[in-house]
Amino acid sequence: MALYLGLMTGTSLDGLDIALLEIESKTAEKERIRFVDGLDLPLPETLRECLWQLMHDDQVRFADLARAEQGLAELAASAIRQLLTRQQLTPNDICAVGSHGQTIEHRPYGFHIPQQATPYTLQLDNPSLLAELCGIAVVGDFRRRDLAAGGQAAPLAPAFHAALFSQPDQWHGLLNLGGIANLTLLPPQNSSESVIGFDTGPANCLLDAWHARHHGTPVDHNGQWAANGRVIPELLEGLLTAEYFAKPLPKSTGREDFHLGWLEQHLSGDETPADVQATLLTLTVESVARSLEETGIPLPAITPCGGGARNLALITALEQRLANGPHPTQITYCAELGWNADLLEAGAFAWLAARRVLGRPGNLPSVTGARGSRVLGGIYAR
Repeated sequence: MALYLGLMTGTSLDGLDIALLEIESKTAEKERIRFVDGLDLPLPETLRECLWQLMHDDQVRFADLARAEQGLAELAASAIRQLLTRQQLTPNDICAVGSHGQTIEHRPYGFHIPQQATPYTLQLDNPSLLAELCGIAVVGDFRRRDLAAGGQAAPLAPAFHAALFSQPDQWHGLLNLGGIANLTLLPPQNSSESVIGFDTGPANCLLDAWHARHHGTPVDHNGQWAANGRVIPELLEGLLTAEYFAKPLPKSTGREDFHLGWLEQHLSGDETPADVQATLLTLTVESVARSLEETGIPLPAITPCGGGARNLALITALEQRLANGPHPTQITYCAELGWNADLLEAGAFAWLAARRVLGRPGNLPSVTGARGSRVLGGIYAR
């Protein structure tokens, strides 16, 4: 058995997640994966503000990029020390750290302007500094190899979901509710069907941004504010006409498509802020449900994960919507499967680090659209 750490800061900017996994990997197909421990640390406010600016400014300074990368590396090293101390481990006990970095822009289609149509994805990270600070080999830059192979570079977690949660005789779904919502549909283990995975649209990115604008804090705890509002039907239908929702698979998206500026284009200015929040929550629910219905797969159960899995109003609305669809789908919970919903994506990057160390592919071409399976990431020695 080998120990790996995974680090993740998502587009919602709600914190740094770190997961410790124990992985026994006799072959590429036969793995035993066990969640050992993990932490969820809030981002320091100065670092969060810096990252927010970098994600929204058209022009940035190299000094700000460097400052953000250093802040992320120092926070990650602190989290690693805390977790190792709690588990009575040393850096020598860990094979590698999988560091995702902070996504600043994700444009797998490039800009719409022909001269700027080069696809790209940018994650701020300093794996060299992190390796220096923590004394452990670091695997980073996971996404760009898939992009180089013609893929979307996202989502990457479905390969990990398949290793963990595939069922013997039925389809199963995973729904990650981070800044963006992404869906993984796992066929039965002996099926010839391929794993399906894609971003369905916005989740916490719009809910958090709208709450921050009106309340000064980024999180609508348990969706209480949204629950006090009423859905505005014409606003909801207008938002659902976004170009992204009509794109064919494979597809992925980010804040570049779904942000407050995009939302404001659909507002008259007469809406009650709580009603807009309720509509944004329903937008997430409806875009997930419609995406699932468009696949035509009768899904018996789906498991939410990510920060949005703690939003009671969101999960309740999703449960009701899926129960009343053409193929009723029930909600199951990560805890029932032995995993922490908040740390599942961090666990995915621990697993992807193991795949890189072992020289095994980490992407799923059926999900990202890449020309084939690829070994993802680069290794930065301890």
